[in-house]
Amino acid sequence: MSIRHGLLALLEEGPRYGSQLRSDFESRTGATWPLNVGQVYTTLNRLERDGMVVQESADEAGHPVYTITDRGREELASWFRTPVGRTNPPRDELAIKLAMAVGAPGVDIREVIQAQRHHTLQAMQDYTRLKAQALEPPPEAREEVAWLLVLEQLIFQTEAEARWLDNCEARLVRLSLLPAADKAPGAPGAGEPAPGTPRAATTSTSATAPRGTSAS
Repeated sequence: MSIRHGLLALLEEGPRYGSQLRSDFESRTGATWPLNVGQVYTTLNRLERDGMVVQESADEAGHPVYTITDRGREELASWFRTPVGRTNPPRDELAIKLAMAVGAPGVDIREVIQAQRHHTLQAMQDYTRLKAQALEPPPEAREEVAWLLVLEQLIFQTEAEARWLDNCEARLVRLSLLPAADKAPGAPGAGEPAPGTPRAATTSTSATAPRGTSAS
């Protein structure tokens, strides 16, 4: 997550102080990636050091106000033009966990997969409900549209994760690392869609959703 460029994008819209930037960042992304004020000011200090923002005189409450510079605008424009790289993908804790579980003695890999699948389907339901709320009434403000885009990305992500978990279980069965006969409810081959088929979330959910919004 590029906090640096996110703050530059907000400053391009107008001068702001630290807590404003935090609030606007979280509003724009639905608090999916919450920030603390310390992170914001640390990033602002680095941006100021690099000549991308300058500190103006403080406002009436004494908050130092920051403004983007021409150099900061160039950096922001370059960020928007440049695709997000896939050559060094971020570490994925779930992928690492399953990779380690395959070689770890005494670990029930199917139990690990089933527990994650249950959590993933719960999250999918949460996001789907939040999307329905976000669309009723249809979003008009830019902040609402931005949140909807982030929310839909989370939905696609959880759908892909559910399909990947199905594929992992099927792959381990084919490689005889899991017994084919021991089909747990919800596993591929136990009355569920084949790997690669989107799964419907059918369990009632209590997973934590972004934005601090209840899924009920």
